[in-house]
Amino acid sequence: MSEDWTNHEVSLVVDDYLAMLQKELEGQNYVKKEHRIKLLPKLNRRSEGSIEFKYQNISAVLDHLGEPHIKGYKPRSNYQQLLEDQVIKALQKYEAQLEPLFGKMADEPEAMGPVLAKDLANCLEDGPPRSKIKPKEANFRSRKLNYGEREEKNRSLGLEGERFVIEFEKWRLTKAGRADLADQIRWTSRDKGDGAGYDILSKDEDGNDRYIEVKTTKLSKEAPIYFSLNEFLFSQKHSGQFYLYRVFNFGPERKLFILKGGYDEYLEMVPMTYKGIF
Repeated sequence: MSEDWTNHEVSLVVDDYLAMLQKELEGQNYVKKEHRIKLLPKLNRRSEGSIEFKYQNISAVLDHLGEPHIKGYKPRSNYQQLLEDQVIKALQKYEAQLEPLFGKMADEPEAMGPVLAKDLANCLEDGPPRSKIKPKEANFRSRKLNYGEREEKNRSLGLEGERFVIEFEKWRLTKAGRADLADQIRWTSRDKGDGAGYDILSKDEDGNDRYIEVKTTKLSKEAPIYFSLNEFLFSQKHSGQFYLYRVFNFGPERKLFILKGGYDEYLEMVPMTYKGIF
């Protein structure tokens, strides 16, 4: 059995991972294998495979924190608290280099481009399993930028995600032999504004209303979502007809998963802000 990773080893791997992430966000070329080979002499008899596994754990931590991660390292959960603590510490250490890049990624406008039938046929995936990570006490660590909240305010990204879902809904209903219902889809958030509690009014195959809330991200499927109290209450009141459409990896290879019911039925909910009334 391999020995537990020491604080020093974890710190070295996290620093190296964030150096690669910075290069990726800046559009620089780098070779992952070269990074692993340079790390090996500094670690306690670790293999390249164990380093790769730790990189994937770091991706999972960044996902949990709602931050970008290296695209080539798919998140692997079941990491130790030590790793999360080290990642948070490193994010603060490299704040000046990383946060402008995170902010640029969150704010960049998006253009969906043409949506082909083959894209729609292959975009649907299962949602992630319900998180086993329970909310904990605040850590009181300062941060200037919350990527997820910043991305949520990217109106261009949100609209393009909703446009993609409308195309998906038209395809889904037409494929089910209900092209007549596809013509009844309404883009509520665009035509009537925010506040309805959902973005798109669609139909199921029997003609019943389907209230769709679209949450779009450039990150992976495990990234957290942000929603208002109004949206949460609507999802509870109309749980039998409410659907979360999570568009993720938004870009040329965008994907989608769908969950039905109130948010509390499939999410661990963490309160972020409160309203104080005198």
